[in-house]
Amino acid sequence: MDSLILREPADAEAVPLDVVFVGGGPAGLAGAIELARLVAEGNEAGDGVGEVEIGVLEKAEGLGDHNLSGAVVNPRAFRELFPGMEVPEFPFRRPVGREAVYMLTERSAIRIPAPPTMRNHGNHIASICEIVRWLGERAEEAGVMILPGFPADGLLVHGDDVIGVRTAPRGLNRDGEPGGANYMPPVDVTARVTVLSEGTRGALTQAYLDWQEVESANPQIHSLGVKELWEVKRPLDRIVHTMGWPLIKDGFGGTFAYPLADDLVALGLVVSLDYGDARLDVHGLLQRVKHHPLFRGILEGGEMVEWGAKTIPEGGYHSLPVRRHGGGICIVGDAAGYVDVASLKGIHYAMHSGILAARAIYRALKADDVSEAALAPYTEAVDRSYVVSDLKRNRNMRLAFKSGFVMGGVKASLATVTGGRVPGGRIPTDTDAEEGKWLAADSERAAEADGSPAARESPGPLAVSKVDAVFKSGNQTRDDIPSHLIVGDDVSAEVAEMYVHLCPAGVYERDGDRLRVNAPNCVDCKATDVLGPRWSPREGGSGPRYRRM
Repeated sequence: MDSLILREPADAEAVPLDVVFVGGGPAGLAGAIELARLVAEGNEAGDGVGEVEIGVLEKAEGLGDHNLSGAVVNPRAFRELFPGMEVPEFPFRRPVGREAVYMLTERSAIRIPAPPTMRNHGNHIASICEIVRWLGERAEEAGVMILPGFPADGLLVHGDDVIGVRTAPRGLNRDGEPGGANYMPPVDVTARVTVLSEGTRGALTQAYLDWQEVESANPQIHSLGVKELWEVKRPLDRIVHTMGWPLIKDGFGGTFAYPLADDLVALGLVVSLDYGDARLDVHGLLQRVKHHPLFRGILEGGEMVEWGAKTIPEGGYHSLPVRRHGGGICIVGDAAGYVDVASLKGIHYAMHSGILAARAIYRALKADDVSEAALAPYTEAVDRSYVVSDLKRNRNMRLAFKSGFVMGGVKASLATVTGGRVPGGRIPTDTDAEEGKWLAADSERAAEADGSPAARESPGPLAVSKVDAVFKSGNQTRDDIPSHLIVGDDVSAEVAEMYVHLCPAGVYERDGDRLRVNAPNCVDCKATDVLGPRWSPREGGSGPRYRRM
């Protein structure tokens, strides 16, 4: 990761900004909007900082193209960011009406009371793509410069301070050399403050925390979510969450189904990446889940119109870096780990962190001081906010399931009724990559009849292959792009087998004893960045193009 820390001076033709947000998701856009508002109000009142150039770099071709989420949204951060607006003006599809939680077996669904953390009265069903595009429009109206198609490939630093970023080149051929007329060299973007709003497993965030040796009590852990949008013939009248099958014996997670409209349903499966069976295939499990009686009736006669995948930080309170700021830098949203698995929420936390970062940055600009000490109020404000308060209250609910499904359920119930005080202290964890993996023999896998993850993917009429799924993601990456996945030369057959099953987009294939990497298939879910081959930023505009996810 040290290669992403660039100690040389910025290019003479660098683009100068005052503040640059790296990542155009909810956190970055909310921060940019709040900062633009503060600048405008201060200048109008006569005690402002003058003109402030604010930019948002986004690696996708357009805002929202790479954003994927559930999404059931708490509107709290929207009300904070747009106090003059009413909920009907926000980019939500519909309020949550009815909701249900089920415990699944392979052939049945037993309805259970919704845990308090999963009750969604007052929340709204939404498309994260639509939220991001709407926020982008509000940002541009506020004078923010939106720069899509520019992934950041390195942090420009001077001493211990961050002074901007360098973007990835565009138009390289398969060998990493300029490929002709479409070549665009890297661009340096300098800024007094750089805000990393990269989302989960942000490459620059990881590089900065490693470089500055910023620690957390526990390492960050992750889950992988695979999601499909279905146009359906029959409306779904409630939001649905499930637990249990197909994850009784291995892994932690569950499924969700949200009605975005009477004829549109989002269905997804989320699985923790600390599972043991190296042949577990999250995409394959989702294909089996679709044939469960609970979901088959919803989907039959319909059509799968969009597909996507992404990783989710789920370490919670104990995995937060001790500081999320430094000289000339703040880290917000999923990049910092502001996700509460117990309530399945992250969007309003991301937005609120962006808002708090904007307020700290504005005060630093007014004081003409963007040092680590001057930006420390950002981390302090988040630590006093409902973001960290919620994460602390639910700090051990996800970690409790390290003890297995049954014992984890008992511990999580105790945490719920005691407000997080029992189990007390911290449940220590390893990284997902340090959790042991094993390859079950084919005879063992064939013998699994209870729906455990070891069972093979069931074909069935509703199933789609990984190839067809990638097509439905809108992925338009050119075939001769350089590989952005750093894979070792000594990958064993057993590890290669794991990568083949792990990747939901079919990037990895076994070719005899060799591992073949189909980098253009990648949808930037970052799953193998957690467990194996490292992900690095690729040229702008590559990857998926989600439209309604």
